[in-house]
Amino acid sequence: MALGIGDDAAITIVPGGHQLVTTVDVLVAGVHFHESADAHSVGHKALAVNLSDLAAMGATPAWATLGLVMPALDESWLARFGAGFFALARQHSVDLVGGDTAQGPLTVMVQLSGRVPRGMAMRRSGAKPGDHIYVTGSVGDAGLALMHANGALDLSRDQAAAVREAFDYPRPRVELGERLRTLASAAIDISDGLAADLGHLAARSDAGAELLLTHLPLSTVYQAHFEDIGWEAALSAGDDYELCFTAVPDHHSEIMCLAAQCNVAVSRVGTMTTDSDIHFVDRDGHRFAPKTTGYAHFRT
Repeated sequence: MALGIGDDAAITIVPGGHQLVTTVDVLVAGVHFHESADAHSVGHKALAVNLSDLAAMGATPAWATLGLVMPALDESWLARFGAGFFALARQHSVDLVGGDTAQGPLTVMVQLSGRVPRGMAMRRSGAKPGDHIYVTGSVGDAGLALMHANGALDLSRDQAAAVREAFDYPRPRVELGERLRTLASAAIDISDGLAADLGHLAARSDAGAELLLTHLPLSTVYQAHFEDIGWEAALSAGDDYELCFTAVPDHHSEIMCLAAQCNVAVSRVGTMTTDSDIHFVDRDGHRFAPKTTGYAHFRT
């Protein structure tokens, strides 16, 4: 960073041999977080969802800008928000280099930029038939948190706390993403739901996919309530902010060793195919069709 906050704009320097990678996400109260959510978690999540995008590109995060719209000035809320935001920023060496504030409905927008060696960014295109499909962490817990909050799922206090942690404090897989650059053929972060995001990856790669439902990584809370939930939340709920990536079979052992080094669970969940469809296969070998394909930003 050549010039930070204090002027009309920041000046940043991209190291030689690197390319700039930029993403932006908007979080709206009542849509992406509850109006009563702890401001600390809102600050964390506002940056985390952007970090997850850069992780999917294999990029190293560096500079953020923040747009914050608030109904009224609330210094206590701002202090908690800042604590959550900057705690995560320090973990990933991210500098806040500018932004803007305005009065209105509570909305947070973060733009995040990073760098990647020239020509080394992971993309959604690049997966080939026969490539293995992998997922980091576990999927579906954020969906369970929303179901519980809406009264659609009864959880114990400890179970509710565990899935609420997954929803409020997603853990972007930045280090793993950086180290997958030479191994993954394609990658995407799971924000709209695994079914939708795997579909995006397959479409950009001009391929299909077969996903084995029994290989999906599910938390102990999810498994305990599977009879009530089924596969739907794991496939379609969204807000997981895990990575879905593909790689040639020869890289499997190296990927699992890398996952252990990064202390991130990685599960092989399927295989890319030659057709253009996404097939979900259950434990009996039957095809499963989710009721929804994932989060829709403008749902009718």
